[in-house]
Amino acid sequence: MTETPSPAPGAMSLAELGTLAGAIRAEVAKAIVGQEEIVDHLLIGLMARGHVLLEGPPGTAKTFLAQCFAASLGLHFGRIQFTPDLMPGDILGSNLFNFQTSQFTLTRGPIFCDLLLADEINRTPPKTQAALLEAMQERRVTLDGSAHTLPDHFMVVATQNPIESQGVYPLPEAQLDRFLFKLLIPYPSEDEESRIVTRFGENRGLPSPAELGIATVASPERLNAASEAVRGVTLSEAVTQYVVRLVRATRESPDLAVGASPRAAVLLAGAARARAALDGRDYVLPDDVKALATAVLRHRLLLSPAAEIEGKQVEALVADLVTQTEAPR
Repeated sequence: MTETPSPAPGAMSLAELGTLAGAIRAEVAKAIVGQEEIVDHLLIGLMARGHVLLEGPPGTAKTFLAQCFAASLGLHFGRIQFTPDLMPGDILGSNLFNFQTSQFTLTRGPIFCDLLLADEINRTPPKTQAALLEAMQERRVTLDGSAHTLPDHFMVVATQNPIESQGVYPLPEAQLDRFLFKLLIPYPSEDEESRIVTRFGENRGLPSPAELGIATVASPERLNAASEAVRGVTLSEAVTQYVVRLVRATRESPDLAVGASPRAAVLLAGAARARAALDGRDYVLPDDVKALATAVLRHRLLLSPAAEIEGKQVEALVADLVTQTEAPR
């Protein structure tokens, strides 16, 4: 039995989706050297309506990548620099009393945007981190008992630095589980670093995306049509069961103290659909699931004490589970 969603009215063709994705990649490449796989994952996250956590050392263009990506999409971009003294109201906004009208007026916080850059998200206490939970899960914000809807394409791109341990607050599991991907941004290769220095070495400070000629090649309407095209991708029962077996295997591994949640299975299936669509296919292959498994699962799994003592890595365990879990032919 196969689940075959009917394409919604207004959905663009897969060929049009591929053209749009290629245009976005080309615009981002005007400013970002390398990181093609990271950009592809951001595109998948956008089409699957998921959130992305970028982790990498300082100076690897995490923030700049998010800015350039947003600039190419034509979406309302918002940025929050997370600090230890940031409060939930600084993110969500608040109702302020207007003495002239004798009424409360909603002052919207920076979360009311299409693409939110949560810069150095682990530098703020859990109370403030939790302000994002409802927005990331339900795309709405509740202020003083009233719900306020966020845009359909609301997407959080968060960054964190894995090196520093002082003045940081590790994200709790409930927060991590709301991110579709955790992407690790490495240092560039020697050739890429030479190209970066050649391109930006004479600038005083980092230029803006507009100064680098990044043009808007998408719109909310086109992104809606792209998302509808992704919904039309076939997810067979065999591939669905493969996703379920793979996620359940994380809960049965003796090397893992905590496995992935059912939300992980749902998000992995949705991301596989988006990857298939961006590859020009209207059906999901097991290879789509395998290619995305590490990015979807790495931040949801906790090593057992014995595995930590042995120095095992989550990524290696995920690779082993992918190999050991039987895939449909």
